[in-house]
Amino acid sequence: MIEINGAVGEGGGQVLRTSLTLSALTGVPLTIRNIRAQRSKPGLQPQHLVAVKAIAKITAAELIGASLNSPELTLIPGKVRAGRFRFEIPTAGALSLVLQTIFLPLSLADGASQVALTGGTHVPWSPIFHYIEHHWLPVLSGCGYRTSVSLLTAGFYPQGGGTAQAKILPVKEIAPFVGLKRGQLVQIRGFSGAANLERAIPQRQKRRALQRLYPLCADTKVKTLDLPSPGRGTFIQLTAYFSNGGRSCYTALGEKGKPAEQVADEAVDKLLTFLDTDGYVDQYLADQLLLPLLFSAGDSVFRASKVSSHLLTNANVINQFLPRRIEVDGALGQPGLVRVVGGLSP
Repeated sequence: MIEINGAVGEGGGQVLRTSLTLSALTGVPLTIRNIRAQRSKPGLQPQHLVAVKAIAKITAAELIGASLNSPELTLIPGKVRAGRFRFEIPTAGALSLVLQTIFLPLSLADGASQVALTGGTHVPWSPIFHYIEHHWLPVLSGCGYRTSVSLLTAGFYPQGGGTAQAKILPVKEIAPFVGLKRGQLVQIRGFSGAANLERAIPQRQKRRALQRLYPLCADTKVKTLDLPSPGRGTFIQLTAYFSNGGRSCYTALGEKGKPAEQVADEAVDKLLTFLDTDGYVDQYLADQLLLPLLFSAGDSVFRASKVSSHLLTNANVINQFLPRRIEVDGALGQPGLVRVVGGLSP
């Protein structure tokens, strides 16, 4: 049994999700205490409870303390098994985070899996669906992971109700990820999407982003999307690609009373901040790469545009399960070098 203090680092849901994934992969029973202790609503909230039950489902695990608002949980996992699964978040909780929790165990299972998910697809404080589909997964596909996703309906905050599907195939060999010098900016691609709103809104987001980015990169294109959804919402996503393979992706979400131009400005400002660093990947992708790269055939190393509290927290939890696997060289809030010791077998 390994015990994790859920209040370490940024003290949020990431400690829980990383611990669940590692317990499933290593077969080591887990007790996690003080779950989300540093959040305004501590303990297991609906989206976290779904992630817990998802890991339990794919590992036929024994659970103790898996209830709403519970501050403590024990998971005794069995063997990971592939199959067809459906997981439903009854709120606008991010379904992308549930997918990321089960992604690695199912990728290393002995067969293909199909997963249906319901919940929030474009909600604050989480990777939106388009980030998963067009940024996170392509990088992992380049390393050898084989997963595809499709969006059926978008789920915006606060209604949720989005639906998505994922097909996860077993991996054969995972290549290390090396990214030190990103090269020159080559192109920027983006999406400006909305659901059940005037078509002028995503057009205004697109126009504002292009006005600011064209002087920087002539090869900039933003596609407008009209998303089916039970609710209303809007988003913009901008991905920058560089000559040596570096990439960054930033998103912004609309909300009632926020002008479309402000939504675009938020994403553009984040991208411009990245360009002022020597990062090979953005700070969000940096912490999301740690777990998958543990299983690469060799060691990985890359420059993150920013050492975030999420990155340090994720590294901390991984090193408690697997000592000296992750090293982060850089100060909080500054660019940093990340090393991941690969070669791990599930």
